[in-house]
Amino acid sequence: MSREQKITGNIKPPNKDLEILKQNFSNCFDKSGNLDFEKLKKQISANEINFSKESYGMDWLGKSYARLLATDESTTLLKEDETFNQKEENKNSENLLIKGDNLEVLKHLSNAYFEKIKMIYIDPPYNTGNDGFVYADDRKFTVVELQELAGISEERAKRILDFTQSKSNSHSAWLTFMYPRLYIAKQLLKEEGVIFISIDENEHSQLKLLCDEIFGEQNFITSFIWKNKKGGGNDSKYVAVEHESIIMYTKNENYLEKLFEKYTSEYLKRYCEKDNVSKFYWDTFKRKSGKQYYPITCPDGKILEFDENGNKISWLRSKSRFEDDLLKGEIKILKNPQGDWTVHFKQRLPKGKKPRTILIEESLLDNEGTTSNGSAEILTLFGKNVFDNPKPVKLLLKLLNILTEEDDFILDFFAGSGTTGDAVMQLNAEDSGNLKFILAQLPELIDPKNNKTAYEFVKNELKVETPNIFEITKERLIRASKKIQEKNKDKDFSNQDLGFKIFETIPIWEDYNFDSEELEKQTSLFDESKLTKEDIKALLVTWKTYDGISLTETEQKTDLNGYTAHYCNEKLYLMDKDFKTENLKILLEKIDIEKGFNPTTIIAFGYHFESKNLREVSENIKSYANKKNIDIDFVTRY
Repeated sequence: MSREQKITGNIKPPNKDLEILKQNFSNCFDKSGNLDFEKLKKQISANEINFSKESYGMDWLGKSYARLLATDESTTLLKEDETFNQKEENKNSENLLIKGDNLEVLKHLSNAYFEKIKMIYIDPPYNTGNDGFVYADDRKFTVVELQELAGISEERAKRILDFTQSKSNSHSAWLTFMYPRLYIAKQLLKEEGVIFISIDENEHSQLKLLCDEIFGEQNFITSFIWKNKKGGGNDSKYVAVEHESIIMYTKNENYLEKLFEKYTSEYLKRYCEKDNVSKFYWDTFKRKSGKQYYPITCPDGKILEFDENGNKISWLRSKSRFEDDLLKGEIKILKNPQGDWTVHFKQRLPKGKKPRTILIEESLLDNEGTTSNGSAEILTLFGKNVFDNPKPVKLLLKLLNILTEEDDFILDFFAGSGTTGDAVMQLNAEDSGNLKFILAQLPELIDPKNNKTAYEFVKNELKVETPNIFEITKERLIRASKKIQEKNKDKDFSNQDLGFKIFETIPIWEDYNFDSEELEKQTSLFDESKLTKEDIKALLVTWKTYDGISLTETEQKTDLNGYTAHYCNEKLYLMDKDFKTENLKILLEKIDIEKGFNPTTIIAFGYHFESKNLREVSENIKSYANKKNIDIDFVTRY
């Protein structure tokens, strides 16, 4: 069985809010897909919902442009650092470090990590006037294009384009920079997810209003006061400033309230057993979506590997950790009253507790948890000062301990020196957890006039020809991992994720950015023969992520009689040239007979297929009655 062939053009992050409206109020959209807002208001008002008459909000020059950037097409592809990622310590890691403009990175993550992030922490530029922040934008809209796309006047479009090219550091520039990043970040958060944003007084008021608009005023939790200095400094004319703020919002306050119920007395009654570690109760070893497929042998020799539908089971934990926990008594296999074997594990009492708004260490006299402490950590790892004003690990540990649990994703798209990744690894090492970090950092050039030590370190010791901040982030994570292992030499880290994978954004090829409706015209402009194997690999990584496949998901290379296809999460990619009839025949046979090979979507890179060839593949897949009765989409992408 098969649906019709589909053609897709540009990679573009979806507008999830608009999709939800279309799903629930499809009658309020015209045939061109435009929303009839008056019709929507009437339908919603029929359910006795009153629209607010209050028009309070914030506006700035560039707001319409910022909204456009939040949903505009990506201008990059994702490339994997295969050499680094295949190192023993990294090849099975689920941690990520991505090099590139974080707006582009967020767009690439928007499908594969949609509503998967439990906690976001960011330390964006504060726009102090001395921190080097200026608004820079390489998108090249014309006045007419911006008018049409943003729905604004010619005069306003001219003013915005002048402003975006002026390297401004005004409040408007900072808000235009932050809006699209926070807008996409919200899409990545789980419903009970939270975001922490470090800020000082320069943009605190503007950030609060911006977050009210993006996350909703009702989802504001608090503004933490972090005492980051002992004795203040000279950064204010009349007072010594000893603190910064950390604004906290949640995706959905209702879900957060449910999460905090874990710490109420009624909830804690479940934890009725106790060992030398903590209170716990025996919980079902749940299955999960993912790639952790392995058989579990029961005491009578029965193998638990397939569910009632014959599909392989993906378990809650990795095989190595399961075996380790079984030996430690953290897991047990029992028969239920029906005589079936079930697996249980110790669900530990969460460590979380109601946090306080003032973040200060009792040992402040020793600079614990201050900026000075962050600098000392860098000095310990590198032997020299290669990064200015890094956040301390202790601060991140405090935030991580508020709500994070096993297997949560932590995102930091202003990674800086990499403190967030360091903190995640330290916390995992401490409690044998499995938190996973995703960090993004721009390869911002290091100015030897501002930090000669950092410049010379990257150039001379790391052997990087063009010294940039990303290389410091990367090296900090490598050194932090080694330090954790050296500090805990007696501990078994075989089941601990102390590595990370690297990807980077690269520009989309010249003449490649176009819509599928203009295919015939654009084909003459784009010469696919100039593409290298590395180019095709980057396109494959980008498409997989666009299709909702995480960057650490392992793909299976599938041999179709000499033609290599790529299979992952029920999607099969045909990227190379010379796909022939005999390859198609083998493909159809594999679908019929090979267990675990169940492609529901087959995606072909159209430039590497002749139109006749594409029709043959599409029609055969559509007409072929495969024995598994799989409903298969055939998609052509250009």
